[in-house]
Amino acid sequence: MGAAVGQSLPIAVGVLISPLPIVAVVLMLLSKSAKVNATAFVLGWLLSVAVVVGVVALLAGAATPDGDATPTWAAVLKLVLGLALLLVAVRQWRGRPKDGFEPATPKWMQAIDTFTAPRAFGLAVLLSAVNPKNLLLLVSGGATIAAATTETSATTGAVLVFAVVASLGVAAPLVLYLVMGTRAARMLEELKTWMVRDNAIIMAVLLAVIGAKLIGDAITAF
Repeated sequence: MGAAVGQSLPIAVGVLISPLPIVAVVLMLLSKSAKVNATAFVLGWLLSVAVVVGVVALLAGAATPDGDATPTWAAVLKLVLGLALLLVAVRQWRGRPKDGFEPATPKWMQAIDTFTAPRAFGLAVLLSAVNPKNLLLLVSGGATIAAATTETSATTGAVLVFAVVASLGVAAPLVLYLVMGTRAARMLEELKTWMVRDNAIIMAVLLAVIGAKLIGDAITAF
């Protein structure tokens, strides 16, 4: 389990600092149904991350022969995922707002004030398991875990650790709000403004680093 956690942890940290899900939680905490909606979002995020990573890890692990420490499929998959992440990183960087221009606000952000708990839960699922950038990271995490261990118990433990770590980013604003109450409003607003403005740059750097790591792992395994 240690190897699976250690190798997948950098990817989980990448999911952790994805800006848009954190912005979604912040917006919910600044809305009317703050605690209920934000809690529903965090739970939806945690469960969807665990399900996607777990399914990928179990399916990929089933294709790994016992005793094969460096399966060929794992190296090929990591190489493909790494290249895909680098491609998305380039697109994010090229699409970043120019100096002096504010990025357009997505429609779902404008509607968050009217959200109910089920809609908040559903948004978490969409941003984690359907959003292409985060989905690539989750698949990478599941594949990395499967390549590191073939034991079901170790895989399950690594998936749970991955899901918890990947959820710390969306949970942090909620914890801050529960501790500080309305006093956290100004800090949350500043965090939201920064992440919305620099979302493309943050994601570009994040995806490039993780993509390079996966390509390096793949080259080492060949």
